[in-house]
Amino acid sequence: MFDLLIAGLINGNAYALVALGLSLVIGVANVVNFAHGSLFAVGAMVGWVVTSNLGMPLWLGALAAVAVTAALGWLINLVAVRPFAGKAPIAAVLATIAVMIILDNLTQIVFGPEVRRFDSGLPDITWQIGGITLRLIDVVILVTSVTLMLVLAGVLRYSKLGRAIRATSQDREAAAQMGVPVARVQSIAFMVSAALGGLAGVLVAAYFTTIAPTQGFQIGLAGIAAAAIGGLGSLLGAVIGGLVLGVAEAFGVGLWGDSARQLITFGALLLVLWIRPEGILGKKTVRREPLTGTFFAQARPVVMRRWQVAVLIALALIPTIPGVFDGYAVQIGVQILAFAMIALSMTVIGGAAGQLSLGQAGPVALGAYAAAMLTKDAGLPFLVAAPLAGLVSAVLIAVLNAPSWRLSGHYPAIATLATGAAISAVLLVATPITGGGSGIAQIPLPDIFGIQISSTTQFYALGLGILLVLILLVHRLGRSHLGLTWRAIRDDEVAARSAGIATPQYKSLAFGIGGFIAGVAGAFWAAQFGFVEPKIFNPNLSFQIVIIAVLGSMLRPFGAVLGSIVLVGGLELFRVASETRLLIYGVVLLLLIWFRPQGMWTLPLPFARLFRRADAGTPVVAEQSASAGLVGTLTPAGRARTGAAERTGPAERTGTDGGEETRA
Repeated sequence: MFDLLIAGLINGNAYALVALGLSLVIGVANVVNFAHGSLFAVGAMVGWVVTSNLGMPLWLGALAAVAVTAALGWLINLVAVRPFAGKAPIAAVLATIAVMIILDNLTQIVFGPEVRRFDSGLPDITWQIGGITLRLIDVVILVTSVTLMLVLAGVLRYSKLGRAIRATSQDREAAAQMGVPVARVQSIAFMVSAALGGLAGVLVAAYFTTIAPTQGFQIGLAGIAAAAIGGLGSLLGAVIGGLVLGVAEAFGVGLWGDSARQLITFGALLLVLWIRPEGILGKKTVRREPLTGTFFAQARPVVMRRWQVAVLIALALIPTIPGVFDGYAVQIGVQILAFAMIALSMTVIGGAAGQLSLGQAGPVALGAYAAAMLTKDAGLPFLVAAPLAGLVSAVLIAVLNAPSWRLSGHYPAIATLATGAAISAVLLVATPITGGGSGIAQIPLPDIFGIQISSTTQFYALGLGILLVLILLVHRLGRSHLGLTWRAIRDDEVAARSAGIATPQYKSLAFGIGGFIAGVAGAFWAAQFGFVEPKIFNPNLSFQIVIIAVLGSMLRPFGAVLGSIVLVGGLELFRVASETRLLIYGVVLLLLIWFRPQGMWTLPLPFARLFRRADAGTPVVAEQSASAGLVGTLTPAGRARTGAAERTGPAERTGTDGGEETRA
C-alpha cells in the first residue's frame, strides 16, 4: 500500500512538472500547448544520449535536456503561437498540434521507435523506512521536483520577471499598456515551460530505467489532464492535479493492471470537469470565446451547380467499372471514402456549429463496435446495423458530452479529447463485451439486397453510396433552420444566447448528428476490415481527422472529400512510410494554419470580395430560413446574419447559367 503511494507521488511529481509548464503557458498566452509532451520525449532522448551513450553524469544529461527543450520552447512560440496572437484561439491550438506531430515523428526518425535502457549512473542505494523501500533515484526525483516548484513559486512571487508574468496572465492588454514587454515575457514562459517538460523526461526515464521516443504523446495527454484537474492557469492547481493523478494511477494500475491506466487518467479528468468545471483551483470565470467563431468568416465557400456535382459523382463512379483501375488503386479509393465519411462529421460539428472536437475517434469506435456486434452476434444485415450503430454512437456521444456544455474557454475541447480517449480505454478493459485488447474478429461481410460485398470494387461502390447519402444529409441540414441556428452560434455564441437560442442543446445536437455520421463511418470501417480493436481508435486518429477536415474546409461537405483525397489518397498513392506520413500530416497542418486556415474548398478573402462586387447588381432572392444556403458571417457591427432582413452579402442565385447553385 505504502509502496504504491510512494510510486504514485513520484509519478505525480513528473506529471506536476509537465502540468506546471502547461499551466504557465496557458496563463500567459491563453493557449493549450499540445506539443508539451513531445518536449518530454525530446528531453528524455537528449538525457539518454548524454548519460547512456556518452557516459556523462545524470545532472549533466538533465542540463543538456533543459537547454535543448528550452530552445525548442522558444521556437514553438515563434512559429506556432505568436503569429496567431489576437486571432481565433483554434489557430494556435491547431498549430501546436501540428508541432506535436512533427516533433513526435522527427524524434522517432532520428532515434528510432524502439524502447532502450536508460542508465542514470546513480549507485544502487536503498533505504527502508517503516516498511517503505526508497531508492536513491526516488529521493533525487522528489527533492528535485519540490525544489523546482519552490524556486518557481518564489520567482513568480518576488522577482520582477515573476510580477511581469503574473501581470500578463491576469490582463495581457493592461500589462502591455503599463510597459510590460508581453512578447518577451511570453517567450520566457514558453522556454521555462519547455525546460520543465524536458527535465521531467529525464527524471522519468531515470526512474523507470527505460525510455522510448513514443512515450511523449501519452505523457503530454496526462499532463493536460493533470493541468485541467488542478485548473488551467493555476500553478498550485497543476501541482495538486499532477499528484492526484499520479496517486490515482498507481492504485488503479495496482488493482486492475496497466490496461486501466488510460481509463483512470481520462475518467478522472471527465469526472472533475463534470463536477467542478473550472478544476480544483481554477477560476470560476473563464473567458467564453467560440474556438472557431472567426476562423471561417474570412472566406467564401466554393459554390457548385447541380450539373457540376453530377460530373463529380460520375467521375467518382469510374473506379466501379471493372478493369479501369487495379486493385491497389481501388483500395486507396476505399480508404479515401472511409476517412471522408469521418471528416464529414467535422463539417457539422466545426463548420456549422463552430465547435472543436479533438476526440472524434471515439464515436467512430462506438459505431465500429456496435456494427460488429449487431452483425456478428445479433445477425442483423449491414443496411440495418449501420444506421443503428450510428444511432448508438449519436446517443452515447450526446450523453457523454452533455455535461461539457457548462464549460468555457479551452475546457470543451479538452473534454472532447478526454471523451474520445476514455471510450477507447473502456473498449480496452470491457473484455467480456468487446474482446479487450484482442478486439472483435471475423465480422461478417455486408450483404446488400442478397449480394455479398466481398471484392474491393464492391466495397468502393458501397462506400461511395454511403458517403453520398451522408453528404446529402449534411447539405440539407446546412440549408435548414437548424443549420442557420448553428451558424449563429458559430459566428457569435454570446449574441446567439442573447437572442434566446439554447446554445447547449444545439451544441449537443450538433455533436449527436456528428456522432451519427462518424458511427456510420465506423460501421463501414468494421465491415471493410472485418476486425476492430481499441488501439485503432487512438487520439492520433482524432488529430488526423481534424487535419483532413481543416485541409479541405469544414464549411462544405465536399471539403471533407477533398481533404481525404489529398492527405489519404496522395500519401497512399506514393506509398509513404507511416512515420514520414504522419510527419507530412503535421507539416501540412502547420502550413495550412499559416497560409490557408479556411481550407482548400474556399475562395480567399480577396476573391470573395470580387465576387461580392460582381454579385452586387444581382437581384436578391428572399431567404427562407427553412431552405436558406446563406453562410452566417459577422457584419462590421459584429452581428450574426441569419435572417432575410440583412442581405448585404452575396445573393443566392437560382436558375442561371445552366442550373441551380448547390452549396457543396
